[in-house]
Amino acid sequence: MSQQINLFNPIFLKQRKIFAALPMVEALGVIVAGALLLTWYAGQRVAAQEQEAEAGKTVLAKREQSLVRAKAQFAPRAQSPALAAELNAAQAELKSLQDVAAVLQGGTLGNTAGYAEYFRAFSRQNVNGLWLTGLTITGAGNDIGVQGRAMQPTLIPHYIARLTAEKVMRGKTFAALDIARPEAGAAPQVAAAAGVASTAPVVAVAPAVSPFVEFNLQSTMMQEAAK
Repeated sequence: MSQQINLFNPIFLKQRKIFAALPMVEALGVIVAGALLLTWYAGQRVAAQEQEAEAGKTVLAKREQSLVRAKAQFAPRAQSPALAAELNAAQAELKSLQDVAAVLQGGTLGNTAGYAEYFRAFSRQNVNGLWLTGLTITGAGNDIGVQGRAMQPTLIPHYIARLTAEKVMRGKTFAALDIARPEAGAAPQVAAAAGVASTAPVVAVAPAVSPFVEFNLQSTMMQEAAK
C-alpha cells in the first residue's frame, strides 16, 4: 500500500519584498520634490500679494495726502455776522414782497390794473348819433356811471349791448337807466328898435323841444349810491 505525501508548503516560497529600500527612497524623493515645489509656488504667491499690498498702501497714502490737502484748502470758514444779517434782511424783504404779491393777486385792494382798459372799451364803442358827456368809475370798477346824449332813444340799448360785450365789462350789469328829453329853452323876445320904445305887446313863445335825449346809466341804483 502506497501513500503520497505532499511536501509543498507556500510558506517555503520566496517572498517578494514590496517595501524595499530603493522604492522607499524614490517615493521619499518624489514627496520631497513635491513639497519643495509647493513651497516655491506658495512663496511666489505670497510675494505677489505682498507687492500688491505695497502698491495698495502707496495708493492709499497718496489719497490720504490728497484728502489732507483738500481739507486744508477747503476748510469750513467761520460764518460772517454781517453776511448772516444781510441774508436775514434779504429773506425778510422777499417775504414782504411775496405777501404784497399775494394781496395784489387776491384783489383785496380793489382795482390794481388801473382804468385804462375801461376807457379803451368806451372809446371803441362808437355809435353814430350817440355821444358821452360824463363817465365815472369808482373803486375796482364795480360802480360805473355813464352820462350822454343820443339823437334817438333806440340807440341807447344798442350801445349798452355793445358796451357790455367788451372783455373788461363782462360780468358787470347796470341797475338804473334814466332817459329824458331836455327843453331847448325859450325863444328870445322881440327886441325894440335901438333908441325907440316899442309899444307892441310882448308875445311869449313856448319853449322848444330838444332834438336829442339825455341818458344817465348807473351800475347801482341811485338810492343805493346815495347811501
